[in-house]
Amino acid sequence: MQAAFVFALVIGLVPPDFEREIVPILAAKCLGCHNKNESSGDLSLQSNDALKDLVPNPGPEKGELFRRIHSQEMPPKDKGKVLTEKEKHTLLDWVQAGASWPTRRKLGLYEKTTATVGGLDWWSLQPIKKPTVPPLPGNQNPVDAFVQKAQSLRQMTPAPEADKRTLIRRLSFDLLGLPPSFEDTKQFEEDKRPDAYGRLVDRLLADPRFGERWARHWLDLIRYGDTNGYERDGDKPFAWKYRDYVIRSINADKPYDRFLIEQMAGDQLPNRTEETLIATGMLRVGTWDDEPNDRLEYTYDRLEDMVHVSTTAFLAMSVKCARCHDHKFDPIPQEDYHKVAAAFWPGDLVGNGQTKVDGFDVLAWTDLPGKPKPLHLLKKGDPRRPGLEVGPGFVSMIPALEAQTTQKKEVLNRRLELAKNLAHPNNPLTARVAVNRIWQQHFGQGIVRTPDNFGFKGDLPSHPELLDFLAQEFIKGGWKAKPIHRLILASATYRQSSIHPREADFSRVDSLNRFLWKANRHRLDAEALRDSLLSVGGGLDTTMFGPGITPTLTNEALEGLSRKAGAWQPSPLDKQRRRSIYIHVRRSLINPLLGTFDFADTSRPCAQRDVTLVAPQALMLLNDGFVHAESKVLAQRVSKAKTDPKGRIQAAWRMALGRDPTPHEVSLGLDFLARLGDQEGLRKLCHVLVNTNEFVYVD
Repeated sequence: MQAAFVFALVIGLVPPDFEREIVPILAAKCLGCHNKNESSGDLSLQSNDALKDLVPNPGPEKGELFRRIHSQEMPPKDKGKVLTEKEKHTLLDWVQAGASWPTRRKLGLYEKTTATVGGLDWWSLQPIKKPTVPPLPGNQNPVDAFVQKAQSLRQMTPAPEADKRTLIRRLSFDLLGLPPSFEDTKQFEEDKRPDAYGRLVDRLLADPRFGERWARHWLDLIRYGDTNGYERDGDKPFAWKYRDYVIRSINADKPYDRFLIEQMAGDQLPNRTEETLIATGMLRVGTWDDEPNDRLEYTYDRLEDMVHVSTTAFLAMSVKCARCHDHKFDPIPQEDYHKVAAAFWPGDLVGNGQTKVDGFDVLAWTDLPGKPKPLHLLKKGDPRRPGLEVGPGFVSMIPALEAQTTQKKEVLNRRLELAKNLAHPNNPLTARVAVNRIWQQHFGQGIVRTPDNFGFKGDLPSHPELLDFLAQEFIKGGWKAKPIHRLILASATYRQSSIHPREADFSRVDSLNRFLWKANRHRLDAEALRDSLLSVGGGLDTTMFGPGITPTLTNEALEGLSRKAGAWQPSPLDKQRRRSIYIHVRRSLINPLLGTFDFADTSRPCAQRDVTLVAPQALMLLNDGFVHAESKVLAQRVSKAKTDPKGRIQAAWRMALGRDPTPHEVSLGLDFLARLGDQEGLRKLCHVLVNTNEFVYVD
């Protein structure tokens, strides 16, 4: 095309800039139908090979390409990619000038982000770069520097710092999922040391209950359950060992890259251990049908589950959507889905997991012996329409790592190779996704508010520089999570009050509080609510690890089980007071209290639970037998602590709400006890306290 370019200059035409003006149009309007995989009309516009016949030289305006564009025949209107007038004239000018195309330049199918599809230039696929921390006089925390820079651009100011009682309650629920005692609150309020807050953060991060709290977030994400689901919903032997593995890993602050690799391919590590075998339970704790209607179809459904859980958890990209066709919104061709799927293909996809490996009783994933059968790309996802054979590899939206994988002639340990790519420091998604999840649990929303979708249809980051700063700190710090927690929790942004003096003004500008001008008030989640009810009565069993417990349920709750006889055997009463993380998760019967308060869907990865506000929640707290029983336990504890009515009222407030009652509350309480009698009145008073917003909400 060099001669055409010279010709254009001679006749006075200056062609549009190819990279800046032509490539975006071709990517958005043409390549979808004219590429090497789908060459409509035997025409691919990924290179200039096809242009020789379409753009004659001389006289390019007489060629077929010029005619098709000028007549608006291409692109066809029924494809929804009609050229704008500006785009049409730009292309016509380019063709008339000779359709100059740089030598050896080939357009990638997903090279540019368009109005409808994300490309390789999408923000989350770019390398993580350390941003310059904005200057912030008087405060060296970089989190505040980035947050307050965004606020200042919008003429916003942060809320004042919350009081100490609010801070210790917020920290205790965020890190432990439990309320602080009155004594701990009082001690913190009276601690005048300048580092009192930092000491509290360190103490809570070192508390073994931290792992119990944060393990639950991870178990949601990898669709944990102790049973198979479906009609029979049989138990998964030793699934609880995986839950314990997660708790121990979080408490030990196991580097996230190691945590990832163990779960994806712990059985393929050199010198594998019982722990690394248990870790692969991540791949086994999803649903399993012991009698599928179509075994072949179910094999590929299970394969899809493996792809979905791994790419959602670690990449926050919906790779599974490319099972049947190229992804509609993200740069994930169908071949990429199958390259990732090939990592799991050698495993027993339709089995329920190994329970005896290397002499250990574990629920683990291991490959079947022998060379695996070829995996074929399925036409429209149909197992009975196999296409080309696809080998293991990595997603092409991260070109450097994908190229590195494809250069290897034979991948023996496919999952281990995939895991190493997922955990590679040059993978721009993994660290961003991980720190976003940490941020989400502390603020209620992530910097990216779609924590399971960093793609084109996902939310854009509210503070992109802050996200990259945290991601780089995460990698630089050896993939340790606790330093990221400390950095976030030390910030003035985290320590803000949930009430702002200019609330009305800022709510009109930013009603969702995307720019963090105040703290977000939130309701306790299901587990924190149940554990708090057990804790305030002093009867919470803090025993860690081991098989799960099954609480006693009403006959009404058991009515929906297909096999009622023996389907639910409650644990001994003295074992039922353990934390909710240790409740046996039966997919066909979620604990009613937990389910009412938005327990996670265990059939698929849950990156963020629903938060509803519905009448059954209030009715549950008012009428549920468990809530009444724990109110009675709290009343008994209060009775043992104090004998006089005023003292009992004070003790009830301290135990239930972690503070002393106000004079007005004392007066109301005395009147309440006088009317109902000491014992009955005290039980009902405790029931009232655990129904208050102050008990159920965290500021």
